[in-house]
Amino acid sequence: MIAILVAVPAVLLVAVLAWVARGRRAAGLLPARGPARVAFPFLGAALSRPALDAALRLARSDGATLVPVYLAMVPLNLPLDVALPRQSSLAVALLEAVEQQARRCEVRVDARIERGRTPRHALRQLVAHERYDRLVLAAATNGSGDGFRPEETAWVLANVPGEIVVLRPDAPAHTATAASLPG
Repeated sequence: MIAILVAVPAVLLVAVLAWVARGRRAAGLLPARGPARVAFPFLGAALSRPALDAALRLARSDGATLVPVYLAMVPLNLPLDVALPRQSSLAVALLEAVEQQARRCEVRVDARIERGRTPRHALRQLVAHERYDRLVLAAATNGSGDGFRPEETAWVLANVPGEIVVLRPDAPAHTATAASLPG
């Protein structure tokens, strides 16, 4: 009986505080709660410009940090932690281009490189190692290598937790290399 007398006022207090906070947030007195991190995994020598733009718009509108993640593929005949100089230099160039674009959009960036044997394995590693609230994925167009294939996209939708945005550009011409991004 005493537990009920103590619990009911506590529940009412929490409900009133939540109601007041919601009203203050709606009035603009408190910041809106949105996703804090937007993951943007990509692979290959180029990235989808429309998908990057979408990830930047989402991050900016939510006040979130963009987490671009280059997925480096490691051949099966090599150890997973082997140095990959060619992929590393490509990854750094692409991540730098993404950071410059994000800076122009006033979006914070926390860039990463994740290794894997296949794109699916690298995505598994990403999910295991990174915290994110949204994941923006570029689907490949017409068999181009600059995005995730349908089977990889389907796997992500079936197995990866959280909010997932998949964007399929209308033509392969909508890709960007590090040299083609402004900056």
